[in-house]
Amino acid sequence: MNANIRTGALALVAVSLPGLVQANAQETAIEANRLGKQESAHFEKEVVIKHQLDYLLYLPADLQCKEKWPLIVFLHGAGERGSNVEKVKVHGPPKIVQDNPNFEFIVVSPQCPAGDWWKPETVSALIDEIEEKYPVDSSRIYLTGLSMGGFGTWALAAHEPERFAAIAPICGGGDPVRHTYVIKDIPTWVFHGAKDNVVPLERSQSMVDGMKRFGAKEVKFTIYPEAGHDSWTESYNNPELYDWFLSHQLQK
Repeated sequence: MNANIRTGALALVAVSLPGLVQANAQETAIEANRLGKQESAHFEKEVVIKHQLDYLLYLPADLQCKEKWPLIVFLHGAGERGSNVEKVKVHGPPKIVQDNPNFEFIVVSPQCPAGDWWKPETVSALIDEIEEKYPVDSSRIYLTGLSMGGFGTWALAAHEPERFAAIAPICGGGDPVRHTYVIKDIPTWVFHGAKDNVVPLERSQSMVDGMKRFGAKEVKFTIYPEAGHDSWTESYNNPELYDWFLSHQLQK
């Protein structure tokens, strides 16, 4: 856990921190509310009891300098499932922000429970709570994920196509008819490794083809010729991805 931790309290939320004694949910919420008034932070770790979902929350160091901030929602792969939310930092945006306190986004990175799969309704409820609690620009919410999280990205975008300004599924897949028809108007940048033997390239290819077939306005497809399943490291290390996100905004 990053040394600078900002804590807060939501209804039905328990905050897990070293040295914080949790006698019961009510006492925990009271203590978390007190701690939430301290302004020293970059990472937040919370358990949304209502939806049984752990998550990491990155807040820019200069959070108070802007009225609203863009939000990245990151969905990890199958290997990071479990009850230790620190595992989520191994890949993607939650890994990047550990060394970049000036990252120009709020980033929420939930953890899928062991043996489970991403449920769009649960992640959507988490986004609702983040929007209520923090200065999120609702016209600039971006969704991305890798492997299992790539599948989750397609599914969540189809569940709420009006919510996301742009999405970036990496080595995932979905329903090439139902999903792609629903999300055809969302700017989409897809990434996949040509030598992926875990999730075949055809899973992303069929989604891209489906979007184009239904008249997608903007769909980009980056194929790494020599990459296997790990097509995410190069993708998330590429500054162009974040510039591309920021170039899109919902018209509300």
